[in-house]
Amino acid sequence: MKEQRERRPLPLINDRIRAPQVQLIASDGENIGIVSRAEALRIAESSHLDLVLLSETGGEGVPVVKVMDFGKALYEKKKQQAKAKKHQKVIQVKEIKMRPKIGGHDFETKLKHALEFLQEGKRVKITISFRGRENILKEERGNELFGQIDEFFESQETEIAHEQDSRMGQMWSRVYYA
Repeated sequence: MKEQRERRPLPLINDRIRAPQVQLIASDGENIGIVSRAEALRIAESSHLDLVLLSETGGEGVPVVKVMDFGKALYEKKKQQAKAKKHQKVIQVKEIKMRPKIGGHDFETKLKHALEFLQEGKRVKITISFRGRENILKEERGNELFGQIDEFFESQETEIAHEQDSRMGQMWSRVYYA
């Protein structure tokens, strides 16, 4: 079975533009006005450039086209996208899982790891999972554990906030960030 590739519509350039009248913008940005498609194609060919559709409908309901080097425009667009991607900041979320019967030392160790992640600029999702008989006291024990976690972060010298809790059945979670 063949894989289906994502089919992108072909860009409307040169002969693919079907409108009888177009509003033409020259390569230097000057608005020439409404001309026939054949005239616009002739102007583009005479300057050894492409006729590119910018907008389906312009100010007067006529498509807006521009005379430009289409390959160069694609190259510039890809460069801009690569530059934007390079400067974008990716937020990492680290997850720490624990149970309501966690020991004191284990609890502190997990919170120290969470604090390290927060100081590195990452977000930390702390999840408490309840099983079996633990579900009976989950309201009380869950609130108690998150209270202890909040107290631990308040005792540190960094300012740490949290997003709204997520309580889905047997899993309670809260996301912390610095």
